[in-house]
Amino acid sequence: MAPDGEDPVTADPGQPPAETAHARRRQTEAEAVALVAAPDMSVADVPPELLAQTLGQYLRASWLRVRGGDSGVLPVLMAMVVVAVVFQIITPEHAFLRPSNLVYIFGLSTVYMVLAIAETLVLLIAEIDLSVGAVALIGGVIAFKLVQQPGADWPWLAAILAALVACGVFGALQGILSARLKIPSFIVTLGGFLLFSGILIVVLGGADGSVNLNTSDSNQAVIYDLVQGTITPVASWILLVVVVGGIGTALWLRAASRRRQGLVAPPKSVTAVRIVLVAIVGAAVVAVCTVNRGTSLKSVQGLPWVIPIVLVVAAVWTLVLERTRFGRYLYAIGGNPEAARRAGVSLAGMRTWAFALCSATAGLGGILLGSFFYGEYSTNTADPGQLVLYTVAAAVIGGVSLFGGRGKALHGVLGGLLIGGIAYGVSLLNLGSLSTPLQYILPGGVLLAAVLIDVLSRRGSTGSVTRV
Repeated sequence: MAPDGEDPVTADPGQPPAETAHARRRQTEAEAVALVAAPDMSVADVPPELLAQTLGQYLRASWLRVRGGDSGVLPVLMAMVVVAVVFQIITPEHAFLRPSNLVYIFGLSTVYMVLAIAETLVLLIAEIDLSVGAVALIGGVIAFKLVQQPGADWPWLAAILAALVACGVFGALQGILSARLKIPSFIVTLGGFLLFSGILIVVLGGADGSVNLNTSDSNQAVIYDLVQGTITPVASWILLVVVVGGIGTALWLRAASRRRQGLVAPPKSVTAVRIVLVAIVGAAVVAVCTVNRGTSLKSVQGLPWVIPIVLVVAAVWTLVLERTRFGRYLYAIGGNPEAARRAGVSLAGMRTWAFALCSATAGLGGILLGSFFYGEYSTNTADPGQLVLYTVAAAVIGGVSLFGGRGKALHGVLGGLLIGGIAYGVSLLNLGSLSTPLQYILPGGVLLAAVLIDVLSRRGSTGSVTRV
């Protein structure tokens, strides 16, 4: 199949451009009719927009993909609905879906979202990074230390950038060991997890050490407000209009541009439905965040800053993975490393960059985690072990394949939201000593189900390719 942005139909160089485009569209339509009319065909790897010219045909083609094993985000969406319904029923006073609790879940989940997006970069090339939790915490501690006054007293932006660069260097070193020396990434990053966990304790000042942000200092308050800060209700709705307008315009113009060039594009009705869904979800989130959640309107109303921050992170990595050569190379390596090598892709270089960018993105997640802890890092609250388990689980549950070559930033966002919902739902049950075990048991069960779906969806494939 042709890469995104390229026409899968071979043009006749003797035809004028307009006639060539018309011929392409006619051939595409003929292929769509033929494929949609054959429900027993295997179309798991065929985009619905190649098969359909109407909304009905698009939905039917999408269903054929699900039947063929490519269920996309459907399982995680169904799991989110089940989790919400079950916890709403069993939590005391049916409090799970209260606005105050939902906003808390949003804040907690954003940390897992960013870390799951980071882990996705490595999982795409069929590797794994077990050090992501410890590296994230070190990144947060570095940023917190650099803005201390008295102390380094760095500007908040410089402190965050320094933390991200440091985490990127840590990841690059692990990537070099794995890619250049052929040490399995599982071993390298497990060693990194232990090493960085020990360094974290030293940097914090011992087993009972901690570092705090002083919110009275405007420079430190910026980092504190990354999760704890909110946007005013009016500004939240204005931001929603701007975001939905931007996303809608981008989707519509891109589809229109592809049609003008004779390339495959989703039907106009599908694009319109996508824009409406984005608007509905965005409006629901803003409505929940801006409702009165307590007695102090100033402190409890408004969209948390962390939500648009995470949306920007997800948007950036979506563009990088799906619209750049770097992203295509990651998918190629994860899908078939030998074919990627023969095509001229530097496997060692790409793998090193994947680990470096994974750790840098994880560093941002660590900074957000510190803000979620109300500006405090301590060895009692920072648990790199649980963090890495939740991170890998969130990515895989969201739809990223452990076997490489399949996954998006969106999958990390959905998986992180599901993990956050489960973790907080269990805490609301007030089960005492059973709460901690259930916080591992429930995500573990969902993770096994997600891996099972991934394995079944790949059944009948040509098999795995030996690592190069």
